[in-house]
Amino acid sequence: MKLAVMTDSTAYIPSDEREKLTIHMVPLTVTFDEISYEEEIDITAEEFYEKVKASKELPTTSQPSIGYITTKLEELAKDYDAVISVHLSSGISGTYQAVVTAGEMVEGIDVYAYDSEMSCMVQGFYTLEAAEMAKQGKNPKEILERLDAMKATMRAYFMVDNLENLHRGGRLNGAQALVGSLLQVKPILHFSDKKIVPFEKIRTRKKAISRIVEMLEADAEKGRDLRIAFIHGNDEATAIELRNEFGRKYPSMQTSISYFGPVIGTHLGEGAVGIGWYVK
Repeated sequence: MKLAVMTDSTAYIPSDEREKLTIHMVPLTVTFDEISYEEEIDITAEEFYEKVKASKELPTTSQPSIGYITTKLEELAKDYDAVISVHLSSGISGTYQAVVTAGEMVEGIDVYAYDSEMSCMVQGFYTLEAAEMAKQGKNPKEILERLDAMKATMRAYFMVDNLENLHRGGRLNGAQALVGSLLQVKPILHFSDKKIVPFEKIRTRKKAISRIVEMLEADAEKGRDLRIAFIHGNDEATAIELRNEFGRKYPSMQTSISYFGPVIGTHLGEGAVGIGWYVK
C-alpha cells in the first residue's frame, strides 16, 4: 500500500519539513477587505501581523471548501492508495468534517481523517509522526493507533497577551475587555472537548508564561522523554528565550520553535505565547 500524509495549514509545519517528509497540505484562508489569502501560500505570518496592525477590522477566516479538498484527494489518488489526513480540532473548524465528506466522494483512495482536537504545532506533531511512520512502511491502522497513544499525553497551553483581538472578534464585550486590560488579565487557554476554553486567569504576562512553564517542567521532572514546541505570535524572541532556559535544565529534551500563523493568530493576537508537548 502506498500511503500519503496530509494536513492543513494550521499545523504550521515549515515547508522544508513538509517537503522532506512528503507531507501534503490544504490551506485555510484569511480575508482582509474582501481579499482572501491562503495561509502558508499567499501570506506569511509576518505579513499577516503587519496587515492586522494596518487594518481597522479584524480579518475573517475560513476553511478549505469541499470542492478544493476533493480536487486534492483526486490528485493524490493518482499516486496513492490511501491518505491519513490530520486536521485542527473539529470543535473550532469544519475542516476535519469537510475532509471526511470529501473522502466519501472520491474514488480510488481510502481517506483516514484524524481530528487532532488541537491546532498549531501540536497538530503538527501528529502529522510528523504519521509521515515518519508512513516512510517506514507502517499501515494506516498502526499509525492511527500511535496517534491515539500520543493523544493520551498531548498537552498544550496558550497565553493571550492582548484582549483586543478577542474583543474585536466578538469573544468579549467592551466592558470585559476594558476591565481585563486595566487588570492586566492574561488568560491561559487550552483545548477541552475540542474547543478553546479558559484554563486559568493570571494577572501578568510574566506570571502566565511562568505558569505554563511550570506545568511543562512538572511533566519533565517525572523523567519522561518529551517532544516540545515553544509557540509564538510574532514574538520569536520570547519563544527562543523560553526554549533556551528550558534547555539548560533539560538538555536531552527535543525542542522546537513554532508560531501562530494567520488563521489562529486572528483569534489569539500578536504576542500570544504557547507551549505544546507530549511523551515520545
